[in-house]
Amino acid sequence: MALANRRNFGIVRRASPADPLPMPDSEPAGRDGFWLARWLRERGIESHVIHSTSVAVSREHKRAKTDRLDLATLLRVFLGWLRGERKQCSMVAIPTLEQEDAKRPSRERERLTGEKTRIANRMKGALAQLGTRGFKPELRKAPQRLAALRTPEGVALPPNMLAEIERGMARLAVVRGQIEVIERTRLERLHQAPTDRPNAMVLLLARIIGLGVETADMLVQEVLYRKFRDRRAVARYAGATGSPDESGSRRREKGLARAGNARVRRGLIQFAWRFLIFQKESALAQWYRARTDGTKGARKTSMIVALARKLLVALWRLVTAGEVPEGVVMRPAA
Repeated sequence: MALANRRNFGIVRRASPADPLPMPDSEPAGRDGFWLARWLRERGIESHVIHSTSVAVSREHKRAKTDRLDLATLLRVFLGWLRGERKQCSMVAIPTLEQEDAKRPSRERERLTGEKTRIANRMKGALAQLGTRGFKPELRKAPQRLAALRTPEGVALPPNMLAEIERGMARLAVVRGQIEVIERTRLERLHQAPTDRPNAMVLLLARIIGLGVETADMLVQEVLYRKFRDRRAVARYAGATGSPDESGSRRREKGLARAGNARVRRGLIQFAWRFLIFQKESALAQWYRARTDGTKGARKTSMIVALARKLLVALWRLVTAGEVPEGVVMRPAA
C-alpha cells in the first residue's frame, strides 16, 4: 500500500522487527500530517514516511509527472533504502500524538500575535486616511481615548469609521485575552511538572538572560526534544547551513539552504540580536564582534545567521549534556 500527498510520501508494509528505525529528520508539511502512520502502527503495520525533498528527480527542462510515475519513483527509492542504500532517500521520524500536541500553544500564540499586529495596522491605516496619526490601538487605555480623537479639521471621527474602529478594538481585546490564556496555561504546566524532560529543558533555557519562556518553549517543542546525530544535524534541521556551489574551479556560496524549520530559524535570528545585548561578555558575542568590527550592515546581517547557528548548537549541548556556553550569564535556579 502506498500513499502520496502534496508534500510527503508514505509507504506501509507488514512489520519486521529486523528493519532499522528511521533517522529523525525534519517534518514534512501537509494537511493530513501523521495520523495515518500512527493509525497503521497501532494495528501492527509498519509505516515509513519518506522525506519528499530527499528523492532525486530528473532535472530536464520538462518532465512528465503523474501519480503512476510518482509511485514508481517512490517504490524504487524505498526498495533501495530497504537494501541498505541510505542515500536513496531519507525517512522522517513519526512523532507521537503528545509531541504534536505540545507544539500547538506556541504556534497558536505566534498566529495570534500576528493577528493582533494586523488588526492594529488596519486601524492605524484607516485613521491615516483621515489625517489622524499618533493613535496607538494596542495600548490598554486606547478605547477610552477613542472618543477624543479629532481629524486635522478639528471634527470628530465619522460615525462609520468610529464604529469600525470600535469593532477592531473588540477583536483586539479578544485576541489579547487569548494570548494571555495561552501564556498563563503554559506557566501552570511548567510549574506542575517541572521534572518532565521537555519542561525541564524549557526551565533550563529560560535561565539564560535574554532568552524568555516563549522562545525557550518554541525551541524545545520544535527542535531540541528530538534526538540528533551531531551538531551538523541540529543546524541542518533549522535550515541554517550553507549551500555551496562547486564545479571545477568555480567556488561560490548561494546562501542559506532554508530547507528546515522556518519557525526555528526565525526565532533563532531574533534571539541572536537579543543575545548581543544581554550577553555582551560571552565568547559567542565576542566572536561576532571580532568578525564584524568595522564592517557594514550587510556583513553584520550575514554574520548574525552564523551566530544563530552557533547559538542553536550551544543550546542543544546545554539541554543534552549540561554544557553552559562560555561566558553566558544565567539566572539562579528557582
